[in-house]
Amino acid sequence: MDGDHRPVWLDEQEQEIWRTLATVLVHLPAALDAQLQRDAGMSQFEYAILAALSDAPGRELRMSALARFADGSLARLSQAVGRLERRGWVRRTSDPDDGRSTRAVLTDEGWQVLVAAAPGHVSAVRGLVFDPLTRAQVRQLGEIGRRIQRVIIPDGP
Repeated sequence: MDGDHRPVWLDEQEQEIWRTLATVLVHLPAALDAQLQRDAGMSQFEYAILAALSDAPGRELRMSALARFADGSLARLSQAVGRLERRGWVRRTSDPDDGRSTRAVLTDEGWQVLVAAAPGHVSAVRGLVFDPLTRAQVRQLGEIGRRIQRVIIPDGP
């Protein structure tokens, strides 16, 4: 920080809310990851890759686009796609539009794995996030999430 800008410290209520949110940000992904590992033998990151591919036209994406969507580095994505490829759930192919790029393609087997994993994952998300809230709180959570997302990712989704 430069000398002209002093931090505006969090008040007591803001500190309590921030600690609660920080705890959720750490423990929610861990809980979702544990459910997917236990029930589907994959990590949340691997599930996100399969889900992103399932939503893409032709069930395929450039690796660079997939890395942005899954919020991972190309190196991390490449390792995860390699694991998924060894399982037969994803295959890599050259991009016909740009020979320097690689595309990840969701295989039929990968699609079936995702379809089988989705109910348990949705149940975990519902139980951990939505069931404890009222309908009004769900709407508020959506608006709060969108506002924070616009600050964090101004040109994002």
